[in-house]
Order: sequence, then C-alpha cells, then structure tokens
Amino acid sequence: MAPPISGYHAIPNLLARYAELIDTGDFQGLGRLFAHATITVEENDLEVSGEGEVRAMYERWTRLYADNGSPHTRHVTTNPILDVDDEGGTATCRSYVTVFQCTDALPLQPILSGRYRDRFRRVDGQWRFEHRHMINEYIGDLSHHMLQAFGGGVVPG
Repeated sequence: MAPPISGYHAIPNLLARYAELIDTGDFQGLGRLFAHATITVEENDLEVSGEGEVRAMYERWTRLYADNGSPHTRHVTTNPILDVDDEGGTATCRSYVTVFQCTDALPLQPILSGRYRDRFRRVDGQWRFEHRHMINEYIGDLSHHMLQAFGGGVVPG
C-alpha cells in the first residue's frame, strides 16, 4: 500500500479545485468538495454545512451567465501558509483570495479581495476540507456577481 499523500501536496490542489469549481459555476461540485465541511463568513453569522447546504448557498448567492453557465470570474488564491501534521492527518491554511470578473457590462477588474482560513483532515487516505472561514475585506462592484449582499439583502444592479 502506498504511503498517504502529504498535505503539503494535497491541500494546494484542494484550494485550486475550489477556484476551478466556482469559476465554472459547478455548484454541485462545490457541494461535494465541502460535503464534510462547514463554511462560515466573517461579515455575518452565516454557517452552512454539508453538500446540500453548500450547493444551495452558492446557488442563492452567485449569478451565472447564460453564455457559458459560469459567473465570469477568476478566483485567485495566493500566499498560502500551510501548517500540516501528516502523521495526525490534520492541517490548516491561511491564504489570500482576489476575485476578478469580466462581463459584457463590466470590464475586467478585481471585485473582491479577502482571506480564507481553512482546516483540513485526512480521512481514509484522502485530504478534505473540514472548515472554511471567509473574510471579505476589500469589496468592489459585486452587482454583476452576487445575487445577495453579504448581509442577506439584494445587491443593487
């Protein structure tokens, strides 16, 4: 039997997989990615857990465009600071996120910058998200991206 994959290799792939799934509008895939996790958001008391709740959250929040079924975004995750306990099968990661968007009515621009605080666990040899805490710090024009404001109100636009 092969030794388990180090979290130092697996976790960057999980971070990139998240960006790929949201940027292609694959909310079902996001639900699967966070099937055993909880997501919280700094700016409100939002807490969602499990595949169905995560998928529903992204469906409620994120505007998809008919031309390709995506939100026309690029989530860029940078500066990951990993702390991995391969023996214990746990890890944390602090990282930055910048979201760019381009639509017919919005030229390419950053629309949000913030931080992720993630916890991971290895179960049956596979690393997975256990918790993601989102901190949205610098907010631009979200009217082409979000269907709801972070506080739950409708985004103007």
